[in-house]
Amino acid sequence: MKIVLLESLAVSDQVLDQYAEELKKAGHEFAAYERDMDPAVQIERAKDADVIMIANMPLKGEVIRACERLKYINIAFTGVDHVDLEACKEKGIQVSNASGYSNQSVSELALCMMLSLLRNVPKVDERCREGKTKDGLVGCELSGKTVGIVGLGAIGQKTAALCHAFGCRVIAYNHRPKEAPDYIEQLSLEEVLKQADILSLHCPLNDSTRGLIGEKEIDQMKPTAYLINTARGPVVDSNALAQALNSGKIAGAGIDVFETEPPLDPAHPLLSVKNTIVTPHVAFATKESMVLRAEIVFDTLDAWLKGERKNVIL
Repeated sequence: MKIVLLESLAVSDQVLDQYAEELKKAGHEFAAYERDMDPAVQIERAKDADVIMIANMPLKGEVIRACERLKYINIAFTGVDHVDLEACKEKGIQVSNASGYSNQSVSELALCMMLSLLRNVPKVDERCREGKTKDGLVGCELSGKTVGIVGLGAIGQKTAALCHAFGCRVIAYNHRPKEAPDYIEQLSLEEVLKQADILSLHCPLNDSTRGLIGEKEIDQMKPTAYLINTARGPVVDSNALAQALNSGKIAGAGIDVFETEPPLDPAHPLLSVKNTIVTPHVAFATKESMVLRAEIVFDTLDAWLKGERKNVIL
């Protein structure tokens, strides 16, 4: 088999070389490239590949269809909305992801944003650097707050566990009831929106979640509530959220994901609103999670090469 990695997995050359050597010992060909968003370049690099490996780089249908030998796409990421799955279905290409590698990292950033917003960290940092005091910026504790989790997958449940450890009441909405610890109270989306002091999004992006949180949903939230999005950008209507933040309909937001991958247009509505922390899609990326991701993705590849399947998407 020819296996082509089309972008970096953010691990050291030594780690990647170890995995590559194992594949070569088994008689496979392995080639690794730096990320290039040009479909023509991607086609040239992968046109005779049996397996394509990517992380969060978009993989369009034109690339997939041009790779005539392609049998398998191994995605070193949890979300798969950046890959044209319809083209994969059309060509009978199997697809896997690396679910599980970023459970801890994403949950920790979500918690970090909650704490930073509640304690006014960006504002008091600015005050301190300007030689000023905290006057008017006394924050709140996370303990005792009601945290609403939207999406009870592995990351949603890990975030719920961290919030529970901080002494929060945890409520949650999942599109269908899911087995979860007893401390998570599963409610309708409407009730979660109404009751949550902090709303944390952890659902995948699909037809049912695109635009899930829009003007109508934000209007149901408390004016003192915060919204955290470490899921996918299009789950939230950015314009509706920006208007709500600027008008004081909700207290603030922590946003790690947007409609497109950073770098963003400086005119993006969420980059200039009040009481908002923005980060350029970093929730998944820690030194620990990158090592775990490589371990998962090459284990998944090894299973596929042996005729077995793990982390199946298609």
